[in-house]
Amino acid sequence: MKNVILGIMLLFVAFSTQAQDKKNKNAKYAVEINGNCEQCQTRIQKAAYSVSGVKSAVWSIETHQLSLILNEEKTTVAEVKKAIAKVGPDSDEAKTTEEVYNNLPGCCQYDRNK
Repeated sequence: MKNVILGIMLLFVAFSTQAQDKKNKNAKYAVEINGNCEQCQTRIQKAAYSVSGVKSAVWSIETHQLSLILNEEKTTVAEVKKAIAKVGPDSDEAKTTEEVYNNLPGCCQYDRNK
């Protein structure tokens, strides 16, 4: 009887540890962020690094792609996009306000109808 109970408990522990969703501490993402110039690049990367858990953030002027490495235990891509939108550039999920966009330098203003 003890062996049956011990076996059931062992089985329960094995299944419960498998069911836990493990977060990646070095998750890599490529995200499209609107922008035009080096000022945009600085603004985007600085905003991304302001989010706790972002380990690397590199935005390409040519491709408009932000390459991210982040700790999924601390943050999400959506949180990074929100932080970037607060300083001006839009993404697919997070849009900046008209007031913030209008205060961007002329070279940083892009066609928002894309």
